[in-house]
Amino acid sequence: MTRFLVHTIVLAVALWITANVVSGVTVTSWPALALAAVVLGAVNAIIRPILVILTLPITVLTLGLFYLVVNAMAFGLAAALVPGFQISSWTAAILGALLTSVVSWFIGIFVKRD
Repeated sequence: MTRFLVHTIVLAVALWITANVVSGVTVTSWPALALAAVVLGAVNAIIRPILVILTLPITVLTLGLFYLVVNAMAFGLAAALVPGFQISSWTAAILGALLTSVVSWFIGIFVKRD
């Protein structure tokens, strides 16, 4: 349970930074940010692996670049499910997903694991 909570907090911080940096990504309130972190974690754990397997041939043909689109689709799905978390365009979704993953990876380096 502690690991889930730490992961959610790290993801929420990454989403907050992304919302402040990428102009097309908006989070309207702190509860929306917390819910967006939980939903994005669930989408990344459940739906994104299915999307990766389904889009594997096109990902191989594009030498992995289509994986950015898969991440943007998962990011957009989380935004569609959470009121108060909005994405204005595909470019914002791609940049938001990329920045969120890089920031959460960077913060995760400094967070102690079990």
